[in-house]
Amino acid sequence: MGLWQGRSQRKPSGGRLRPFRKKRRFEIAREMQFATIGGGFVKKYRVRGANRKLRVLTASSINVYDPATKKIQVAKVLTVRENKANPNYVQRNIITRGALVETDLGLVEVRSRPGQDGVLNGIRVAKAPTPA
Repeated sequence: MGLWQGRSQRKPSGGRLRPFRKKRRFEIAREMQFATIGGGFVKKYRVRGANRKLRVLTASSINVYDPATKKIQVAKVLTVRENKANPNYVQRNIITRGALVETDLGLVEVRSRPGQDGVLNGIRVAKAPTPA
C-alpha cells in the first residue's frame, strides 16, 4: 500500500470534499525504513529538487552531549528504553527522535532525526524513564 501525503478527502466537519485534481507523483510518501541497533549503515536517497538526504538504517554508536561537562563523546548504543512515538518501537529497538536509548555512558535522548539527518546525536539525561 502506498502512502499518500495529499489533501484529505473529507472536510473538518466530516463532509465530502470534491477533488479538484487527481493524485500527483510528488504527493506519494516513501516507504517506512526504521533506524535500528546494529552495525552502522547509512542510505542515501534522492528527494524533490534532486537534493539528497541520508537515512540511518542501523547504528551502533551515538554522539552524546553531556550538559554537565559541556563535552561531546561517542557512546555505544545498547538498547532502546523508551520511545514516545510508538511503544512497540521499544520491543523492536527502533530509534526515532525523542527516543531514550541506553548507552555505556547512561541514558541518552535522541535529538537528531535518523531518517533524515543520517546521524545519531543525543543529549545525556540524568532522570530515569517514567513508567508507562
